Amino acid sequence: MKDTENDPGPEESAAPRPARRRNRRGEGGRLRGEIVTAAAELLDEAGDERAITLRSVARRVGIAAPSIYAHFPDQPAIMLAVVRREFAALTSRLGSAVEEAGDDPRKRLYAVCTAYLDFARSHPERYRTMFGGLWVPTLGDSSLTEEDLVTLGADTLQVLIDALGDCVAAGQATSTDLSSDAVALWLGLHGLAHQRAVTRAFPWPEDIADRLIGALAHLKDG
Repeated sequence: MKDTENDPGPEESAAPRPARRRNRRGEGGRLRGEIVTAAAELLDEAGDERAITLRSVARRVGIAAPSIYAHFPDQPAIMLAVVRREFAALTSRLGSAVEEAGDDPRKRLYAVCTAYLDFARSHPERYRTMFGGLWVPTLGDSSLTEEDLVTLGADTLQVLIDALGDCVAAGQATSTDLSSDAVALWLGLHGLAHQRAVTRAFPWPEDIADRLIGALAHLKDG
């Protein structure tokens, strides 16, 4: 794995916090959470995953870099924890959208998709990292496993699958392969989110999201 510990890049702009009070017995989980939060904050500020190193995170938390090893074996493990936390937040937001949309399956599906696009717009740096920014760890060069990466976002996708399945059960959609069609719908949403972020001057049709959702979800008219 590339050694970023002595890289004088974006991390130097991270303001160190005062020395942190030593955890009492049983409070190690708090430090782990603070490490993840610090990494996410650095990502938001720098807009670059390379700003997150063991040294920059330690400075932000107010601890010595070696203290991180009790919780994370390397930088990719910290990044994985950040990404997992953001997927959990996205899944929670989509679940709340379903509950708030009421009983109509079509409205719930649109609410899920809208919440997804809103998340991408509100947290661009975290979203980019979640779905393949500069952080593309190579298996074998870090502590991460193939399962760690393959399972990322599974719960989030399941919310989309369930919402689409409810539309099918209600006779509002004609999908015959929920999993594949949910993946196609996600790819459409992801593509729209990405292009909105990088092509700001394009005259997007006001109903582009509705058109995309209706087509990829195989929704019936009405």
